[in-house]
Amino acid sequence: MLYRKRFIPEEVVPLKDDEILFADETKIITKWKTLKPRPDFAWGISCYDLQNSYKISRFLDHNNHLVYYYCDIIEWEKTEDGYLFSDLLADVIIYPNGVVRVVDLAEIADALDEKKITEAQAKKALRILDGLLRRIESEGAEMLFGSLVKEQ
Repeated sequence: MLYRKRFIPEEVVPLKDDEILFADETKIITKWKTLKPRPDFAWGISCYDLQNSYKISRFLDHNNHLVYYYCDIIEWEKTEDGYLFSDLLADVIIYPNGVVRVVDLAEIADALDEKKITEAQAKKALRILDGLLRRIESEGAEMLFGSLVKEQ
């Protein structure tokens, strides 16, 4: 079982409908549908990169066309029945035209102010974000995603 923990808003959600396509000690690949119906996308494939602490998802529309790649910075821990993935707030969106947007950085500051995350978690998120952006710049989103899911 996979669980998603968010700090803003504070919640833990079991991802009970996510289908695990592949899992080993370095990554987990899942296929999922949106939790709530959305007009802009319908489903996706995610790769949890456990070594680098981020999740890269390919969001697809109702016609199976790429909407964008969405990258979450995460912490994770193995639980008795699966994994708990904590979203460390900073995210990267990569559009099909190559535009890269970093979003939700202010949420890190807000979470620090509200003592929802520690200073160590904020620093970790920023360092992981920096490494991810460097990888996106050197490899590109499709190549990075493809390299992560190639064994599946």
